[in-house]
Amino acid sequence: MITVQNLSLQFGKRILFDEANVFFGAGNCYGVIGANGAGKSTFLKILTGDKEANKGTISLEPGKRMAVLKQNHFEYDEVRVIDTVLMGHQVLWKLMQEKDAIYAKPDFSEADGIKASELEAEFAEMDGWSAEPEAASLLSGIGIKESDHEKLLKDLNGNQKVRVLLAQALFGDPDILVLDEPTNDLDIETVTWLEDFLLDFKNTVIVVSHDRHFLDTVCTHIVDIDFSKINAFAGNYTFWYESSQLALKQKLAQNKKSEDKRKEMQTFIDRFSANASKSRQATSRRKMLEKLTFEDIKPSSRKYPGIIYSQSREAGDQILSIKQLNYSLDGVPLFKDVDFTINKGDKITILSKDSLATTAFYQILNKELTPDSGSFEFGQTITTSYLPIENERFFSDDPMSLMDWLRQFSENKDEQYIRGFLGKMLFSGEEVHKMSNVLSGGEKVRCMISRMMLAQGNLLMIDEPTSHLDLESITAFNNSLINFPGTIVFTSHDHQFTQTVANRIIEITPNGMIDRLKTLDEYFKDPVIKELRKKLYQTNEV
Repeated sequence: MITVQNLSLQFGKRILFDEANVFFGAGNCYGVIGANGAGKSTFLKILTGDKEANKGTISLEPGKRMAVLKQNHFEYDEVRVIDTVLMGHQVLWKLMQEKDAIYAKPDFSEADGIKASELEAEFAEMDGWSAEPEAASLLSGIGIKESDHEKLLKDLNGNQKVRVLLAQALFGDPDILVLDEPTNDLDIETVTWLEDFLLDFKNTVIVVSHDRHFLDTVCTHIVDIDFSKINAFAGNYTFWYESSQLALKQKLAQNKKSEDKRKEMQTFIDRFSANASKSRQATSRRKMLEKLTFEDIKPSSRKYPGIIYSQSREAGDQILSIKQLNYSLDGVPLFKDVDFTINKGDKITILSKDSLATTAFYQILNKELTPDSGSFEFGQTITTSYLPIENERFFSDDPMSLMDWLRQFSENKDEQYIRGFLGKMLFSGEEVHKMSNVLSGGEKVRCMISRMMLAQGNLLMIDEPTSHLDLESITAFNNSLINFPGTIVFTSHDHQFTQTVANRIIEITPNGMIDRLKTLDEYFKDPVIKELRKKLYQTNEV
């Protein structure tokens, strides 16, 4: 379907790809992974023709159509939402425009009639009469209400725009679907919808994502960008991760016999294959793995940060009590009648269909916003550590080195002590003298995590921690919260993160709240909760 041969790309002395070769076959879903800066998005741009490599060829099978999730959220601002989706099928859209232009002519001639007839036949052959209903169905499925379909794209908020552009890429059943971070800004329910769509999608998918559950659910292959090479492996993300970790362990065990290593790896393969045969993916994708192999698996060059949260003191029994909390934005309620008590050891995820609601909730608890009404009270033994979704204000003052930036949040000013916390987040050597005003989004989050670890709070409050983090940092963060002995209140759109950490679900809505001692999967599968959510969100579909 797509063949990449001898691909090379170099920026100055930095080599991204060196004579890389990879093939993308029909009917498979390929998850492209790599450390931050490895070149994942650059590789997709080369595939789609938006960027040229220094060397190499990209061969697309003749007659095949490729669709791409657009990252420019303003390109279609003056276009109707429904038309934006229809434009995803460029050939059909061009035909529709040509046909409409002929019918709109004031001096419609016999020749125009013949041309229009030809276009109508071609339009019917492409099933054009079903195009608009299909586009509307896509939009509704991805959470865009029917009343918004006729609006201009500029009249939607940022999250809605992302969904419309996603629908544009999905529309018209393309032969190859290229998606760069499609789950960004999507809530867990919409991500689940996208997973189901891709599981039923019979053509080729190439996707970059930092969502491990998403990659595990939809991918039949992992394409790993590492060592300046691009290698495809059969299996989902978990298979690649666990096998690469096993390969690393075997590499470090220098005295282990090669036959023992082979048997250990084969046992792992057999176990994973047995689990995969029972998975949702195995029955839903057209070409699931028939046999997993490990001949080409090798240790990864990835580095995992050392995220360890500890408490300066253990909390007492009184953690946090919230009474009848209400908050509105511009007169529109974000949440109402939020009333609950946090117990010692709770690991609570706060859900809402509107991310503005969850962010406002954390800002109120951290006294950055004032509620319309209601109150809250922390226990006397409580110390908090807070990771906000927006961190620009922490880096907006005069630029300073990372050492000085982190030192301002610590009572212990010793350089080795501060350097240790930066080192845990992979800022080593001269990097600790990097200036705070030149940091990337991911580096800023890593600094904020260092700040959290320094605080040693016994109550962690975390709003969307996985934004801007690579898979390695997300995995380390996830494990740190699982192992944290204190209490956690957090929000994340990462399914696996939430499923493995939360033991209690609290959903805040404009009409009340739901509070259940359940895991995320149990919560969304509960039929009683489904009905309750419909009532609380009223006209919003669930």
